[in-house]
Amino acid sequence: DLGAMIQGGMGIAAGGNINPKGVSMFEPIGGSAPKYTGMNVINPMASILAGQMMLDHLGETEAALAVEKGVVDLLTSGKLKGLSAADIKASGLSTTKIGDIIAENVAKG
Repeated sequence: DLGAMIQGGMGIAAGGNINPKGVSMFEPIGGSAPKYTGMNVINPMASILAGQMMLDHLGETEAALAVEKGVVDLLTSGKLKGLSAADIKASGLSTTKIGDIIAENVAKG
């Protein structure tokens, strides 16, 4: 959790449980945050970056780089005031909108 806070918060930190001889798992390190289900207020970047890590682990390097670039493009766009739920709300963005922006960035390349 300390490492997550250093890199920007729980909303952006992804983790992988790597099994070199079997199935590996990837997830946002903050967990699924079920108390926020349906509220559209959580930073989805950790989940998106967990998917990016999975793609990289599976050898889908080009796709992984595209997702990473999509996230970086949003982070450097100035659209976010920060990475916490409060910052996202203050930015006028929602979970869905952030996901849409990242998906658009990935599609643009």
